[in-house]
Amino acid sequence: MLSSLTIGSLARESGRLARKHRSAAQCEEYSEAMASGRRKVTVVGAGMVGGTAAQILALRDYADVVLVDIVEGLPQGKALDLMQAGPLLGYDTNLTGTNGYEATADSDVVVITSGIARKPGMSRDDLLKTNMGIVRSVTEQVAKASPNAIIIVVSNPLDAMCHVAFDAAGFPRERVIGMAGVLDSARFRTFIAMELDVSVEDVSAFVLGGHGDTMVPLSRYSTVAGIPITELLPADRVKALEERTANGGAEIVGLLKTGSAYYAPGASVVEMVDAIVLDKKRVLPCSIYLQGEYGINDTYVGVPVKLGANGVEQILPLNLSDGEKAALKKSADAVQDLVAAMERIKSEA
Repeated sequence: MLSSLTIGSLARESGRLARKHRSAAQCEEYSEAMASGRRKVTVVGAGMVGGTAAQILALRDYADVVLVDIVEGLPQGKALDLMQAGPLLGYDTNLTGTNGYEATADSDVVVITSGIARKPGMSRDDLLKTNMGIVRSVTEQVAKASPNAIIIVVSNPLDAMCHVAFDAAGFPRERVIGMAGVLDSARFRTFIAMELDVSVEDVSAFVLGGHGDTMVPLSRYSTVAGIPITELLPADRVKALEERTANGGAEIVGLLKTGSAYYAPGASVVEMVDAIVLDKKRVLPCSIYLQGEYGINDTYVGVPVKLGANGVEQILPLNLSDGEKAALKKSADAVQDLVAAMERIKSEA
């Protein structure tokens, strides 16, 4: 596969990757990706999350990026700005900004960040109705343009919007995936590292369930260098970290006053794209349509999955305690409440 590259181009590629401080294994993965032709990743929604995801993807340099938004000039301007950063940061990613979907054709991965945030005085049903329409329209268009793509849903309320995208795309469940668990687990890892004054690189954590205050941080499966945090911290501190994780997004909203998190959500998107484009077989907590797994049926909820070139390639079982099972069911029930509300809204339309 590498024989198609000249020695000179390989040397330049190797040097460029080394300058980015990537490991030898990462260099090999990136070289293979380049040798087999550039991929295409579409990001729908050029707001703060979508723009951040596009920026990190550009730095990855393994795929060209199409940035889509309904606001004229916004995706074009961000794409051009990111292109002009390429000579300074050492990437050759081609970025295209557009208000339509022709340029998205044959994308390998499509990330959907479109939607509005809940505004003061807006009811839950109003938010659902608005974002249902946006996500359905976007999904129908990207699915038509890229029938073999893997869709990553980021729009909120996330697990409910996964249902909308799954229905609109008509893809198998393995190719319509929600992002939240990666973000929630990253927040949990951050808080654990801060609490214990250790590197985040030595912290592993899992957060399951829906993306909201019913999420389920699994402290028994969260470790520092392989040691469960339940053996390193008293129960009250573990509980405090779990609660801070469940309210991680709200904490940032409260600090920012206007707007919400985008650096960590954007990076979480790219971790999933990495796993797919580079076929890394990463085990990550993602929202997936469960059909009996974990005793849950016909519901998008976050569980550990193996993520690779085919999307979700395996749903991994965990031996949950009775309390953890009950918490996961409660979280799934909260998602089902939103799904039921969406069905009612559709019937009233």
